[in-house]
Amino acid sequence: MAEHYFTEKPSSERSIKEITVDIRGSSFRFLTDRGVFSRGRLDRGTRLLIDTMNIGKAERILDLGCGYGPIGIVAARLSPESEVFMVDVNSRACELAAENVRLNRLTNAKVLSGTGFEPVQGIKFDLVLCNPPIRAGKSVVFPLITEAREFIEPGGRLLVVARTKQGSKSILNTGHHKQTPAGLNEFTCLGNQRKHY
Repeated sequence: MAEHYFTEKPSSERSIKEITVDIRGSSFRFLTDRGVFSRGRLDRGTRLLIDTMNIGKAERILDLGCGYGPIGIVAARLSPESEVFMVDVNSRACELAAENVRLNRLTNAKVLSGTGFEPVQGIKFDLVLCNPPIRAGKSVVFPLITEAREFIEPGGRLLVVARTKQGSKSILNTGHHKQTPAGLNEFTCLGNQRKHY
């Protein structure tokens, strides 16, 4: 079976390259490599999530499944007073994300390696951002969505992007998510806010 970007320790030959992305009024530099998601460019779903995410007054932000880090890094730049956690199962992606945090001169973001919410046990977030690894299958993706509630502060939000034909309808059925007005023909942004109890 071919190796995927959600592999814990990619064995593909290294080939690091740098890309520059202009988004949300700033220019960002990212190192990417084989064995990580969307290695050659910022994918359209990630771009849509970044373009539409409203950070608000989030004190703690989680980029769940951060890859080489574009979502969390842009969030950290947009909200320098926030503490941004970036998590991925892929050790190569985490290595790149940590380097990209340094490359973009951010001091309010940290990268943690591990599966799902494991690395952030006991921490609550005001905003969770996720472009889930749809190709990993429902058994991997659904827990990322359904377990998020335990890690979100009351009034906090979960924002997810998914290809319309590859999972957004299924994700909608995992909870009380709503489609945001933003979207490309093939992508859907989904959001959920945790109620105050």
